Amino acid sequence: MNPYHSFVSDFARLGIAARSLPLGNIPPAGKPGPAPDAPAALIFSPHPDDECIIGGLALRLLREAKMRVINVAVTQGSNKERQQPRLAELKNACGWIGFELEQTAPNGLEKINPKTRSADPAHWNTCVKVIAASLKKNRPRVILFPHELDWNSSHIGTHFLVMDALKTLPADFQTTLVETEFWGQMPSPNLMVESSIDDVADMVAALSFHVGEVQRNPYHLRMPAWMQDNVRRGAELVGGQGGQAPDFTFATLYRVRQWKNGRIEDAFAGGKQIGKKDNPASILA
Repeated sequence: MNPYHSFVSDFARLGIAARSLPLGNIPPAGKPGPAPDAPAALIFSPHPDDECIIGGLALRLLREAKMRVINVAVTQGSNKERQQPRLAELKNACGWIGFELEQTAPNGLEKINPKTRSADPAHWNTCVKVIAASLKKNRPRVILFPHELDWNSSHIGTHFLVMDALKTLPADFQTTLVETEFWGQMPSPNLMVESSIDDVADMVAALSFHVGEVQRNPYHLRMPAWMQDNVRRGAELVGGQGGQAPDFTFATLYRVRQWKNGRIEDAFAGGKQIGKKDNPASILA
């Protein structure tokens, strides 16, 4: 008798049972929001739904550091028939979890990918100006955006769009850069942030508001397992090869650096692990 059989079968059973849970249409939690003049954290999301998937740190900054979290919808997807429905889903998801929402264009920015950056500089530069304007207006303490190897062309495009926008800003502009991963794993993350059961449940619930997407692929139900695997990876990649794994159940991996004096600088030496009882704002300059 395999002693792990029931352990694995329970995972499978829960995944099947969860398919009957509601998609969106969940009463709001009603938690108080930050002050209107609180420091801002910006999420530059390549698609509607990325704000929930990579939002472990952002949600903790909102709830524990009382920062405003503003999701900047870089695109609304490439399917034009879905762009307005995806915007409606995004408004519902952000409104439910407490993130503010900022549009870049009525249907989002188009053709945000490395090919456009090299082949259509006029369009690319127009989009760069939109992102630069958001950075100037919000003066964020921290920005979250994909790393340069995040596989999906819009994720990679968003990385370079944000970096190009930063290079156009005045030399005195400073912020903390937090690069995220989803489609492609980072080779060198330096931060692992634990999420509580309550936070993960809320992130999954908010993700379920992206109804049209999770009906196609129920990735919201697989998100907790992904966050568990992040603990496995982060124990070695962030904590050091052969090191003792932290007693985390769910976590998200990031790469943290600083934007200062018109260039990227290191934020801290080595790796950092932020548990549920630690201050998530400790990564900020």
